[in-house]
Amino acid sequence: MTWEAWVALVALLVALLALALSVVAWRAALPRTPTFSYEDPGPEKAADDPRTGPPAVVFNPSKGADGEGLRRLVARVAQDVGMPEPLWFETTVEDPGLGQTRAAVEQGATVVIAAGGDGTVRAVAEGLAGTGVPMGMLPLGTGNLLARNLELPLGSRRELVVTALTGRNRTMDLGWLRTEPLSPAEEETVRGRDDASTARSAERTESGEAAAGRFNDPAIPVADETRAEIGTLPDATSDPDKEHVFLVIGGLGFDAAMVAGADDELKAKLGWMAYFVAGVRHLTGRKIRATVELGDSGNREHVTARTILFANVGRLPGGVVLFPDAQLDDGWLDIAAIDTRGGIIGWADLLRKVTMQGVGIRKDLLPYSTGSISFRRSHEVVVRTEEPEHVQVDGDLVGFATTIYARVEKGGLVVRTP
Repeated sequence: MTWEAWVALVALLVALLALALSVVAWRAALPRTPTFSYEDPGPEKAADDPRTGPPAVVFNPSKGADGEGLRRLVARVAQDVGMPEPLWFETTVEDPGLGQTRAAVEQGATVVIAAGGDGTVRAVAEGLAGTGVPMGMLPLGTGNLLARNLELPLGSRRELVVTALTGRNRTMDLGWLRTEPLSPAEEETVRGRDDASTARSAERTESGEAAAGRFNDPAIPVADETRAEIGTLPDATSDPDKEHVFLVIGGLGFDAAMVAGADDELKAKLGWMAYFVAGVRHLTGRKIRATVELGDSGNREHVTARTILFANVGRLPGGVVLFPDAQLDDGWLDIAAIDTRGGIIGWADLLRKVTMQGVGIRKDLLPYSTGSISFRRSHEVVVRTEEPEHVQVDGDLVGFATTIYARVEKGGLVVRTP
């Protein structure tokens, strides 16, 4: 290679580096996507709870955290700030936190701290909904999406405890999701899909390709272990009036199938990245065909998409801004129908769009697109699908459904923030 070629190559690398630094600087100069619709809640919004009782902790022992060490830390910080000895409750398989939270409220807790993953946070939030008692958080899970959107100090457990005990009270909205029971014919559809997936897995096992084959399976499988897991979760099909609370995102289709396929061992090793790994095998899976009805309008929109999401917040792990207009206290559900065409190319195009949103670029200048995000806003929404779809709330599977109702409860929960 001649010296002129080397100079040209170096110049190209410098230009690319300059472009990258320019994008980073531009993004840093942009206003941060707000979590709340206002930054300063004002004295009338941040008034302290009149209770004078002890703080309470609802702890999930299955997350592998040092429960005794955490208990000592909370007690020590409470003593330092002049609070009574904290109440301590542990979750069980039978009760993931709802009953413990209600017991804490009955005993006059000043604040109830959810110490666990997103499921524990959901259970505590459900127990505190409408009570005015604030919820603190000690995130111990893999996703911790609400904690990230609240900008809690995840790098320091002590700072998390201090925030939970002495932070500002902020009011946020709650999402609620309900599904209708499947008909016998729809249950057969799910069972047949499960049998087909099991047969494909067995074939790959015989050919020595089980691990790789299951990882790259483009269908939307329902493995036996996933079915067992679903059976242990609150199931709307057994209680048609049961509403499942969500604080971050509920959805159906690709995102719920991704949640279903996330292995617990992989989540322990990779954290929230395990969901993306699990999602690889569903990238080219079948699409949702549904009708979407917003509010009481009576207008039905026909949608074909990979996934349909109902969001209370906008930011995902890694700083990804999926819902640029979503705020925790605006009284709206942000609804997105996400679709791709052309296989991996479509997903790459979708990633490009999401990245552009993150740096404040809303309008796509390219004449042709293989990935699309269609946004809507409403106080409530009804989605009816042609086939049963996985449904999830904040990373917890609800089960399968063809009719999904979602709504927002404005100001339903008080949370502690820095």
